[in-house]
Amino acid sequence: MTLRELFDYLSLHPAGVISFFLVLPLAALLAGWMGRGEAHESPWKYFYSTLVFLCCVPGIFAMTLAVYMFLFERGGSIFNLNLLTQVLPVFSMIATLAAVRRNTSFSQIPGFNKLSDLALMILAVFMLMFLVDRTRIVAWVNIPFYWLFAIVAVLLVSIRFGLKRILS
Repeated sequence: MTLRELFDYLSLHPAGVISFFLVLPLAALLAGWMGRGEAHESPWKYFYSTLVFLCCVPGIFAMTLAVYMFLFERGGSIFNLNLLTQVLPVFSMIATLAAVRRNTSFSQIPGFNKLSDLALMILAVFMLMFLVDRTRIVAWVNIPFYWLFAIVAVLLVSIRFGLKRILS
């Protein structure tokens, strides 16, 4: 099964996808109502962590896929976006994070820093890919693979470190 086939299947059977992405912000709102003032305590912070991961992983994937399509697919129009698989996860992520943020700080949610690091690493990779794609640098050189790997790794680490310094 390809990614396109999965998206086509989900488009033909939208009830599960819609209910999943609607339940996440509603559960965050309900948890905020039920656990008012206790969001930093043990059972609630793990529930919020689960909600954040359930909404952010598909949301980050949908945003990454949209950026990839617009930057590298050449001719991908915004009118061709699939609302069910590319827009709904992002809106659900925003709504869920807003509901969670009303009740607790993201620093108190276990694992949230891992998600922000994932997003920063994806951004760094896209910046590097976009830079290489737009400059059209093609080098036919006789260097070992490990040097090329080392150069890419150093660039990724430096971009990620720079982004982290800028955003914090």
